[in-house]
Amino acid sequence: MQNPTGSAQQQLMPLLQGAKNPLQYLTQNDWALIIDRAKRLSFKKDEKLISQGKQARTVYVLGAGKVSIAVSGTRIAQIGPGEICGEMAFLEDSVASATATAEGEVEAYALEWSALQDLFELFPHLASRFYRSVAVNLSRRLRDQIVAK
Repeated sequence: MQNPTGSAQQQLMPLLQGAKNPLQYLTQNDWALIIDRAKRLSFKKDEKLISQGKQARTVYVLGAGKVSIAVSGTRIAQIGPGEICGEMAFLEDSVASATATAEGEVEAYALEWSALQDLFELFPHLASRFYRSVAVNLSRRLRDQIVAK
């Protein structure tokens, strides 16, 4: 089910400000464009957003709740509101490298890869800011994994 743009944007914007690893280089206008193309979805506890080894062709921005990230059944991270999952598969045009599972009730904004690519063609500067944000997030996640060991 999809919400009107203004409503979805109003709900997501406060979450992004408190997010641990938001897509920090995106502007409010960028977010408005992204949310306009996204579908708002709800997941129940233990429902999978993404399954390792599958190609869903969707990127998710979490609006509410927590998601566990696991590789081969081993939990490696937890993400929350304002954070993204499915971006590695998107970047590589490949299958998911991990499974993302709702830890409780989760609201997410699902963005099809094709819609994201269409936005990037129309707004090249959005693409630049998006890719830079994703690169920084992936670097932080890798650094967190190294420090944690």
